[in-house]
Amino acid sequence: MAPEDPRPGSWAGGPSAQLVDGTWWLAYRLRRPVGEGRGFGNVLARSADGVRFEPVAALGKDRFGAESLERPALVHTPDGRWRLYVSCATPGTRHWRVDLLEADTVEGLATAPPRTVLPGSDQAGVKDPVVRHDGVQWHLWASVHPLDDPDATDRMTTEHATSPDGVEWTWRGTALAGTEGSWDARGVRFTAVVLDGSRTWAVYDGRATAAENWEERTGLAVHDGELGFRAAGDGPFLQSPHPPHGLRYADVVGLPGGGARWFYEATRPDGAHELRTVVLPA
Repeated sequence: MAPEDPRPGSWAGGPSAQLVDGTWWLAYRLRRPVGEGRGFGNVLARSADGVRFEPVAALGKDRFGAESLERPALVHTPDGRWRLYVSCATPGTRHWRVDLLEADTVEGLATAPPRTVLPGSDQAGVKDPVVRHDGVQWHLWASVHPLDDPDATDRMTTEHATSPDGVEWTWRGTALAGTEGSWDARGVRFTAVVLDGSRTWAVYDGRATAAENWEERTGLAVHDGELGFRAAGDGPFLQSPHPPHGLRYADVVGLPGGGARWFYEATRPDGAHELRTVVLPA
């Protein structure tokens, strides 16, 4: 998926993917430059092959009373329903919250009424959730931004929450924070989590400085055996070859025959961001 306008600040990205009964479903975000609308919409799309997608619904920021929308999280529940967690910027502030849509079909999300499930607070904004069900309960990892310093609200940690129903959440603590002096010192944001018992792992966006906001690169984190994660190795592991090298919001879906399909947002030579996919073998 390409951005609507080939210039810096114009993006198609922030993917969240599901493969259900042989059909690919993708939610993603469209953005214009600052001053021209920012994250103006989330799109829901369908594909038979995971490459060529047909939009089935578009959700504009005005529907949520938001100044901007960030990456959505598309979820297929164990009972066959669909959910979309939408990150919404509060107008005139640096605050973010997360609203939930729920319907019997992906198309039905277009008219489902939103309800706020992660309100944030006057001390912190919350957005970009990753949502998983472990067979017993729901888990959520979201980027949380402290609002105490209005000139440093780009700082972020990834916080963990659990829920019996995916609606009412209880915060459990910090899953991952940046490492001082490292490539991810300014902030970390989980973009995908693969639940595999003691071998659970995650990929995350990291930035070293405020100047790298919007051009994060991708690192790897492994479960620490408790409720948190630790960064693995000397990241970043993934970045675009085109300056300023942004490669972010990576999501991964296992394939029935082995291997996995990845979706991610990457910086192009013209400075815009596009949505890409690749299949990697087992």
